[in-house]
Amino acid sequence: MRVTTKGQVTIPRNIREILGITPETKIAFREENGRFHLVKVDEPVATRKFHRFRGIATAKMSTDQIMDLTRES
Repeated sequence: MRVTTKGQVTIPRNIREILGITPETKIAFREENGRFHLVKVDEPVATRKFHRFRGIATAKMSTDQIMDLTRES
């Protein structure tokens, strides 16, 4: 592999498939004893965005009832 003038490398397809890396996947480089490892960031950005709201809903409504409320004009 070669690094481009912009500091980019292409991750080979077989490695992307093993790691489950698809377009828009977040990755990170981790250092351990002078070696760097490419790792997939497990938590998607959208999940983190709403993480603090998980488990705080207090409405005793079914999913169908909530969907009906969102569809009313």
